[in-house]
Amino acid sequence: MERVALTALVREKAGKGVARGLRREQRVPAVLYSHGKSMPISMVSKDVTKVLNSEGGEHALINLKLEGAKGAGEHMALIKDYQVDPLNGALIHLDLMEVAMNEKVKIPVAVHITGGSIGVKEGGIFQYGLRSLDVECLPTQIPDSIEVDITNLKINESLHVRDIAAPAGVRILTDGDATVATIQPPISAEKLEAMLSAAPAAEAGEPEVVGKKKEAEAEAAAAPAAGAKGKEAAAPAAKEAAAPKKEAAPKK
Repeated sequence: MERVALTALVREKAGKGVARGLRREQRVPAVLYSHGKSMPISMVSKDVTKVLNSEGGEHALINLKLEGAKGAGEHMALIKDYQVDPLNGALIHLDLMEVAMNEKVKIPVAVHITGGSIGVKEGGIFQYGLRSLDVECLPTQIPDSIEVDITNLKINESLHVRDIAAPAGVRILTDGDATVATIQPPISAEKLEAMLSAAPAAEAGEPEVVGKKKEAEAEAAAAPAAGAKGKEAAAPAAKEAAAPKKEAAPKK
């Protein structure tokens, strides 16, 4: 467990405007949570970023020295959560959780896969399950990661949480039936060829259906037009048939 020392200033004001001002000064707005209470603070952005990029990362145990009119003193804390700007990756907010060295904490820890699987060497495909596990332990016993050895994992076999040996002093809280890693069987050449040949066939069939639909629409549109022309041609003939014929005048 890595330990680092950081300094924070207690904030007397909060809000979006205050937070933007702090970021312009290269400081990150933060909150320290302790037994149901919260304290707004600010920290130097580059110092926090350095901790997050260290080996301990967000699991580093922080010896936090608070400065300010209220709440000054030293606290042991862990990073509970943090937010970064999606555009430039800059740190924009930080949540810290105060801890007691003699009290256990619950925290997620990353899974680190090790070993070359027998199944992969035989052509199988490695598939991740869970990438982190929830654990409970003292702050000083928080591991940087939990190693999972998949060397003996064969094709069609899975490794579950119950198969993992937890480090000393650490209790895994995640459901034991949850899958951590699986070796899937390889795709046969015949199946792969069938999958590839099925796609072009489906694509080739689509224009034919569209063409038939257009032909049907053209025929449907042409039918009323032909009927209209027939009516126009029949109209003069009907008028002639209906008109009375003039009788020749009698000769005198």
